[in-house]
Amino acid sequence: MEATLRVLNDLEQAGVISRYAIGGAMAATFYAEPLLTFDLDVFVALPQTPGGLLTLEPLYGALRARGYREEDECMNIEGVPVQFLPAYNALLEEALTEARETLYEATPTRVLRAEHLVAAALQTGRDKDRERVRLLLDQAHLDRDYLMGVLGRHGLESRWTQWNP
Repeated sequence: MEATLRVLNDLEQAGVISRYAIGGAMAATFYAEPLLTFDLDVFVALPQTPGGLLTLEPLYGALRARGYREEDECMNIEGVPVQFLPAYNALLEEALTEARETLYEATPTRVLRAEHLVAAALQTGRDKDRERVRLLLDQAHLDRDYLMGVLGRHGLESRWTQWNP
């Protein structure tokens, strides 16, 4: 995975993506016991086209030029299936902006804060998201005041109350 992160850092430095951070189950492993996952979810800020549209094509094109190929909804980068997800709403834009700088082995990377992982799981609302919330609540060192602020800004208090009576 370290080689994959080096490629992502190179893409960011080249301006193919504006910013990235690890999300999903892989991000949760930075805070709690690992969950079963088959890919690396990477939230990205993409440069806008002149018409204002966001497209993954320049990113996929840059990766194809480096010899990487698509596998279903992922790009296989150094043997790791990577799913690129644009930060498509205000919560994910905030999460990307507030992502924590960290090292994976010797490679710098960014990971969504645990509080944003909880909020994103609440927003998505699947059974596996409920399990992720439970795991993060049990094992991650959450800043509860920060979490409640995130939930308030993004209208997730009622879901929080439903999932945490």
